[in-house]
Amino acid sequence: MTKELNEDTGFKVSIKTLVGIGAAMATVISMWFMLQADIAEARELPAPADPEVTRMEFDMKDQMIRQTIMDTKTDVEEIKESLEKIEDKLYNR
Repeated sequence: MTKELNEDTGFKVSIKTLVGIGAAMATVISMWFMLQADIAEARELPAPADPEVTRMEFDMKDQMIRQTIMDTKTDVEEIKESLEKIEDKLYNR
């Protein structure tokens, strides 16, 4: 049998539950208004300036990248030499 809901239907809710629901609603509503205030404040702030890369900064980064490539090249050459020595010892060359 199913129960029918109408104007005579009743249910019991404790005061503790009502207080909890009220506190949750108050929290959500206050968060909404604080978010709206933050959005309004953010709209009023000036836009950040475009970061310009100076020629000196570009040259320094370029030099650093080139130096890293050269260091990697020397490391690879050293690894190749070590590998050849290991192969010579392994295969008795």
